[in-house]
Amino acid sequence: MRRRNREYRLRACARVLAGILVAWHPAQSASAGPQQDAADAPQTASDVPRTADGRPDLGGVWSFATAAPLERPDQFGDKAVLTEEEAAAYVASLPTDGCRIINCDGSVSADVETAYGIQWWDWGDTLSQNRTSLIVDPPNGRIPELAQAAQEARQQRFARFRGGQSLQSIQNRSLSDRCIVGSSDGPPYRPFAYNNHIQVFQTPDRVAILNEMIHSVRVVWLDRPGLPSNIRQWHGDPRGRWEGDTFVIETANFRPDSTSNGSAFPDQFQLEERFTRLDADTLLYQYTMDDPQTWTQPWTVQIALARMTDAVYEYACFEGNYSMENILRGARVQELEAAR
Repeated sequence: MRRRNREYRLRACARVLAGILVAWHPAQSASAGPQQDAADAPQTASDVPRTADGRPDLGGVWSFATAAPLERPDQFGDKAVLTEEEAAAYVASLPTDGCRIINCDGSVSADVETAYGIQWWDWGDTLSQNRTSLIVDPPNGRIPELAQAAQEARQQRFARFRGGQSLQSIQNRSLSDRCIVGSSDGPPYRPFAYNNHIQVFQTPDRVAILNEMIHSVRVVWLDRPGLPSNIRQWHGDPRGRWEGDTFVIETANFRPDSTSNGSAFPDQFQLEERFTRLDADTLLYQYTMDDPQTWTQPWTVQIALARMTDAVYEYACFEGNYSMENILRGARVQELEAAR
């Protein structure tokens, strides 16, 4: 019943958001199609659904789940793309549960940490474009080294965390613990263990992107200036434009304590994202991280998003979530034991 109620609420929210957008510009459409693997097929006018104003139709539900790692594993060396047989063998060799991100030893604690089994995980079962890494530039498929200032900033942050400050109050916990920013919330959007979906609503002067985790909505304006520099937001202030058939989003004005973009200095970071509809069932998503204060050179990620016929469900982060209370209660017990 709870799941059914969540589904109803989110479907209702989606209908309301779609209704508002269509009310502004009624001549919009989105055609549903089956999910399929990404392909490097050339884009043609007949392959790309379009809206009434002639733009590529980005609307619909898209999955960015993929088994491809962000960085290229050492085993692949300089090889950027695998054959179909090599890609299938690599995916088959991967753990299918939480052991992909946690070292499992078969103990009870490991079972708890990996969410009690495979049924709670939703890793992608294919490699995006058969690539050995989602990073397409630099050519080695690896994140560039941190700049000196970023190394020092992260060391200070880790020192505060190890010093126990994160256990002093709710405000000191991470943004994901507090259900403010999700693990794949973005921007940019990065595959995670589950909830790898976005739903796009499109009109001629704005695009709204609903993220499944944690159900945040980015409204990207095409015809309005950006916010003043003193107004900062968790997901920044996005502004969009069309470059031919590619939709480009530039986002600035992140909060200094935002952690969604990976920058050591998020309030000074600017992000560029590019969406290109390749065909009826594939949306190519690309973003570039260019922050000389954090990385020694820019780096670019590319993910082929697959069109879905499923709905986006609510990620009810705080509903029945006892973790925050238990984390802080455990810290107080440890403090009492130490005092004794």
